[in-house]
Amino acid sequence: MSDMIKTGIIKGATGDWEMVMGLEVHAQVTSNAKLFSGSSTEFGSEPNSNVSLVDAAMPGMLPVINGECVRQAVRTGLALGAQINKYSVFDRKNYFYQDLPQGYQISQFKQPVVGEGIIRLDMEDGSVRDIGVERIHLEQDAGKSLHDQDPHYTFVDLNRSGVALMEIVSKPDLRTPEEAGNYVKKLRSILRYIGSCDGNMEEGSMRADVNVSVRRKGEPFGTRCELKNMNSVRFIIQAICYEAQRQVDILEAGGTIDQETRLFDANKGETRSMRSKEEAHDYRYFPDPDLLPLEFDDAFIEKCRESLPELPDEKKDRLMNELGLSAYNASVIVADKENADYYDALLAALVKGTGKSQKELAQQASNWMTSDLFGALNKASKNISHSPVSPEAGAELLGLVVDGTISGRIAKDVFEEMFESGKGAAAIVEEKGLKQVSDTGAIEAIVDDIITNNPGQVEQYRSGKDKLFGFFVGQTMKATQGKANPAVVNEILRKKLDG
Repeated sequence: MSDMIKTGIIKGATGDWEMVMGLEVHAQVTSNAKLFSGSSTEFGSEPNSNVSLVDAAMPGMLPVINGECVRQAVRTGLALGAQINKYSVFDRKNYFYQDLPQGYQISQFKQPVVGEGIIRLDMEDGSVRDIGVERIHLEQDAGKSLHDQDPHYTFVDLNRSGVALMEIVSKPDLRTPEEAGNYVKKLRSILRYIGSCDGNMEEGSMRADVNVSVRRKGEPFGTRCELKNMNSVRFIIQAICYEAQRQVDILEAGGTIDQETRLFDANKGETRSMRSKEEAHDYRYFPDPDLLPLEFDDAFIEKCRESLPELPDEKKDRLMNELGLSAYNASVIVADKENADYYDALLAALVKGTGKSQKELAQQASNWMTSDLFGALNKASKNISHSPVSPEAGAELLGLVVDGTISGRIAKDVFEEMFESGKGAAAIVEEKGLKQVSDTGAIEAIVDDIITNNPGQVEQYRSGKDKLFGFFVGQTMKATQGKANPAVVNEILRKKLDG
């Protein structure tokens, strides 16, 4: 399975098969009101409490476009380097939704607000993959059917009905389940950076439909099946693997693939048929007569562009090129906006506390964050937003290492107590007497005792066994309970042993 996830190749009885995937990600637009009404979009409200007459499709009610939703869609397109269409049209998509009272969905068909763009994926092996984005269009969400409220009836909650969605449609450029997972994570990261969607897949504010097909390498695309409403990266990867294997088994048995919509059963780890896949003409699209076309000018687009923050790819390149971070550390830091914000605050506080430059401190700060801090957070099942150690507290700890007050080894012990107790680094160091010993006289006396008590090792070292130097360093650090300044220890030992 792991090979299939990374390679996208299925070993069949008649030869190898290649997976081909495209994703349609539905991202709920960050706005206080719905796409065509002033109803609240607050999650978790009582059923049917966020419903206006427009949402309920009462006779004579007319939709009015929410300008903030349009702005967020344009900002998202710009963040993906996509073409912004200054003229776009809302259409009626005629399809029976039991939880959408109009009996149709207001969406965009031939003229979406955003055209083609690119999402860059940084793969685990260090390679980079550019995945094409076909389009982004705005549409309204449907309500929710409640099947567990009564043994005989299905209830309908219209709180989500009319909530603004961006449907972000990729090109069929994905070739492995790993790429598909990375695509969703990268897209979610970008949306969170710019604030156009919170990316919360558990609450349904971001979900994906995955189109999966298989083919012999180099042959035309096979018939695709759509896996509907996937709400976690793990499930997306599992569902792709199952569905691709299912299709290969059918084809190798002489069968054909039916184009259809399927659901993934996470408990059984398998997909099952939901309905035959409709074509565009089945929806009988036509321009919505109640909504004028969207038109905006270059000034509006530029204003949207100016509102964008530093994006993940830009930040990663800057951290590597200007501050010297490793590709791994930079990737981990920029993967989530919360990580990036923490690192920026950590580095700023460390610079302020030590008077050194960002470039001098950047790698040390990133190493501590990606190793010590993330290791402790993972072990405690916490995310960075709930870290017991704030960026300022982390900077205080690292500052004590930078100025020589404590050693790097002692810093690890201090951090453990900080994480558990919430105390400050300086207070712990003072309370436990952990300050680093830099008194050359005191260290020299200890080194003299170690040399006197280990004549055999001294003779071996002086006869060419250089690796024994580590033995003397270890003995010195042990004798000082790890408090001796390593640089001072090394200098004194060199002078005594080599002199």
